[in-house]
Amino acid sequence: MPDTQSLVNDFLNKLRKRKIEGSQATAKLTAELLRSVISQTRVPYTNQAGALIDAVKAVGEQLIAANPIELAVGNIVRRVLHIIREEDLSLTNAAMAGLNLSGVSDDEDGDERDEQPVLSAAVLAAAARSTLRPPSLQTLLEDVPDSAAVPHTCSSGGDSEGKSKSADKSSRSRKLKHDVIEAVNELIQDIVTCHDQIAEQAVEHIHHNEVILTLGSSRTVLEFLCAAKEKKRSFRVIVAEGAPRYQGHLLAKELVTRGLQTTLITDSAVFAMISRVNMVIVGAHVVMANGGVIAPVGLNMVALAAKRHAVPFVVLAGSHKLCPLYPHNPEVLLNELRSPSELLDFGEFSDCMDFGSGTGSPLLHVVNPTFDYVPPKLVSLFITDTGGHNPSYMYRLIADYYSADDLVVQRRPTPGN
Repeated sequence: MPDTQSLVNDFLNKLRKRKIEGSQATAKLTAELLRSVISQTRVPYTNQAGALIDAVKAVGEQLIAANPIELAVGNIVRRVLHIIREEDLSLTNAAMAGLNLSGVSDDEDGDERDEQPVLSAAVLAAAARSTLRPPSLQTLLEDVPDSAAVPHTCSSGGDSEGKSKSADKSSRSRKLKHDVIEAVNELIQDIVTCHDQIAEQAVEHIHHNEVILTLGSSRTVLEFLCAAKEKKRSFRVIVAEGAPRYQGHLLAKELVTRGLQTTLITDSAVFAMISRVNMVIVGAHVVMANGGVIAPVGLNMVALAAKRHAVPFVVLAGSHKLCPLYPHNPEVLLNELRSPSELLDFGEFSDCMDFGSGTGSPLLHVVNPTFDYVPPKLVSLFITDTGGHNPSYMYRLIADYYSADDLVVQRRPTPGN
């Protein structure tokens, strides 16, 4: 089995060279890498969760820096950090529940009431935080096994008590890693099946004889439309070509192959066609905490046209695309520029590229941005693998997946630095 560092270096090279296409593939590979990091991390005798968090942050910093525009990497790093914190809290609560149960049994005997163990201030503070903290969806659904409770021993011997505590801590350490890895496996499964989970909701949103407009190519949109077709919905799809990469050509061809009535238009014809459209359905690169969307270039124009004609603008996004950051956060890189060769042929425009001005700068500049930012006021509905949500609810949904302590992925400074 290759060591962790070689796996990390290989993945870093792929991120830097943009060899991984798509947020889903990037999120899945990131989760698998972090699972390997957790599996091979040596957990100390104390502060097991802190050791795992530091190990994940150390790798996460490198991954995020390798490709800042792929926010799915940071999303998964933060999701895994949240999983570690949640599992550690779950084990702590289970251990305290065991202590409380043993305390109740001692209270039944009045003579032994004074011999009850006194809980430390740290334990009481942790209990208070867990009581006041609103439960997340993951916490509500998880089933804590009874074996997590700390057994109550009545032995008065110091050696036996010390051995029991040592065994309990060792068992808790192994269980923490096991529970975290199991939760990461569930996260990976959610990423893999997100398209199917979203597509199952298509029949609730697409109806007979409707006209759907989309732009560019998105596998999520493709599966969503095809799922409605399989449910005997009869509708037409208008596909804007998504220049300059023309990914809409690929989507239109795939839709026709699967038997959907499809019309291909240029991006500049969107406003002319939008009055005939019942709904706009698009994919997203990432969904920000304020409900704004970073999406392929051209979608802001489509959203404005839809808003002008009161056409619902629906965004499909898996939960791995939900980002806890805001567009104004310095960690967020909203855009990147692609090669000018996608816009023009250098041979044809070679005379325009000469440094003829005498100032050392070219006469022609080519700007080819990759993404648009669509503000939340232009979005009608988000459809994720957990259901449909209004833009105003996205911050609450995102809060279930992330911890406030992990918004900035940075290792704790070592003492003396």
